[in-house]
Amino acid sequence: MPARTKIPAKQKPEAGRPHMPGYGLPEGKKGLLPWTWADQRLKKSHNYWITTVKPDSSPHTMVVWGLWQDGRFLFSTGGKSRKARNLAGNTHCIVCSELANEAVIVEGIAEIADVTARRKFLPAYERKYKFDMKGMKDDILSMKEPVFAVHPRAVFGLWEKHFIGKSTRWTF
Repeated sequence: MPARTKIPAKQKPEAGRPHMPGYGLPEGKKGLLPWTWADQRLKKSHNYWITTVKPDSSPHTMVVWGLWQDGRFLFSTGGKSRKARNLAGNTHCIVCSELANEAVIVEGIAEIADVTARRKFLPAYERKYKFDMKGMKDDILSMKEPVFAVHPRAVFGLWEKHFIGKSTRWTF
């Protein structure tokens, strides 16, 4: 599993246009989506897509449940799962919200969440998914099973309805 390193969180990302040659996006910052647009969709999403990198450099994408909490995406998984093994070798990953017509795409770095984050994660996860974590709680809090925290490096907001004028890239 990846080493627990403290990745500083930048709370206020800088908004700009994504680099998309040939798509006709306007120049300048007029019309960009506010960060709250992405933040709300990341919090409200029920299912998330996560893409990790296999040892042979091929991608692996899976659906997970998780939380957008404290400016990062947290999710649990089995320690022997493909995504956990992938993140042990390469901490770069992508997390996407569930709605493609109001897509939020997070490019980030995963780390093992500390016990404080796990204690905050568990009750919020149980409330959100109406899922009893009692059987897993001890293994999660004792660090036997992983909870990953994905820290964003860049986030893309692509709103189909307003694609040309509002497509936004936030950098952290």
